[in-house]
Amino acid sequence: MKPKVAFVCVHNSCRSQMAEALGKLFASDVFESYSAGTQVVERINQDAVRIIKKLYGVDMNETQHSKLITDLPEVDIAIKMGCNVGCPLLPADYTEDWGLEDPTGKSDEEFIKTAKTIEEKVKDLARRIKNNEINYKGE
Repeated sequence: MKPKVAFVCVHNSCRSQMAEALGKLFASDVFESYSAGTQVVERINQDAVRIIKKLYGVDMNETQHSKLITDLPEVDIAIKMGCNVGCPLLPADYTEDWGLEDPTGKSDEEFIKTAKTIEEKVKDLARRIKNNEINYKGE
C-alpha cells in the first residue's frame, strides 16, 4: 500500500498546492499526494496555477482546491512547506519541514524557482520512500 503524503501550510493556496500537483505528476507510483491548510482560500494562487501549467502542463484549477487539514484522510507522512510561525500540526508517522519561502506577490522567476525546488524535493522524497529511508507505519 502506498503511503499517503500531505503537503501542508497555512492557506493551502500556493506551495502546498504546487507540491500536491507535482507529487501526483512525478511520484504517484510511490505515494498518494494531498495538500491542506489551517485556513482555506476561495481560489488557489493563480500565479502558481499559471506557472505549473506552463512548466508541467498540469491545470491545478481543474484538479485541486483549497482544503482544511480536517478534510484529509489519515496520512503517513506530513510535509510542512515552511510556515515560520503557526505551521499546522498534522498527526503523521513522519514529518519534515521543507522551509520554502512563499512566492506569493513575487515575480514569475520566484514562482519558477519554487516549483523547481518542489519538483526536486518531491522526487527526492519518492526516492527516500522507495529506499525505505523514511519510517512510517504503513510500510
